Amino acid sequence: MIEISVHKIAQVILMSRELDRAEGELRAFIERLTEEEQASLVAVMWIGRESFGPDELDEAISTARQEATTPTADYLLGTPHLSDHLENGLDELGLSAVDEEDDLVRGG
Repeated sequence: MIEISVHKIAQVILMSRELDRAEGELRAFIERLTEEEQASLVAVMWIGRESFGPDELDEAISTARQEATTPTADYLLGTPHLSDHLENGLDELGLSAVDEEDDLVRGG
């Protein structure tokens, strides 16, 4: 089970789409997440880019913890198509960030 809320993933998705304007904000947001949340965020991204299957979530989270040699924010900000991978990862896990994204866009 992922140890980060879909709402927080939606925030990362939205900020990563505006990376040219929101890089500092996104970096700070990721750095404020707990280690468990960061590992889950990386795992969802990996599932979204098909490095792991949705049935390998626990393994992906474990691998993210073990291989965290660079700061998570640096790693994720250097990942092309981050928002797409996160959305795809949530879809693979049977989750959706659409409602949370809509709430965030509306300032909810």
